[in-house]
Amino acid sequence: MIEDVNKIADNSVVKFSFEVSRLNASPNELSPLNLAYIGDAVFELYVRNRLISSRESVNKLHKKAKAIVSAEAQAKMYGLISELLTGEELAVMKRGRNAKSFTTAKNASISAYRHATGIEALFGYLFLKGEHDRLAGLFEKCIEPESGTD
Repeated sequence: MIEDVNKIADNSVVKFSFEVSRLNASPNELSPLNLAYIGDAVFELYVRNRLISSRESVNKLHKKAKAIVSAEAQAKMYGLISELLTGEELAVMKRGRNAKSFTTAKNASISAYRHATGIEALFGYLFLKGEHDRLAGLFEKCIEPESGTD
């Protein structure tokens, strides 16, 4: 159930807030791969929301989104935001990066895949904690280099 969808002041990011009361555990108690699982979806929503305003064909939107959510692109984002994180956030991102996954990336190095998993774990963690303003701010920092390329 959606509680709230608010535009942020610059109209480029939407704050997504969903009811997460069915979560029977604290985000701190979830495995990093569980956090990455939800974080992958959250990150994709932020990307799609940002791209949809361009009103391009779905094919073009898909290609742009695919480039932003790729493991290689997310691995670069890991470096962009690491210094901006609190100790707690950095620990979550590192737990995600170091998690032993049984899947492998099709088009990325193992290192890039692991760093991308760290980004996704962080996004899942912040989403489940309800820290939507923080999440929106970090998303903007992640895609700043992409902002000028349309």
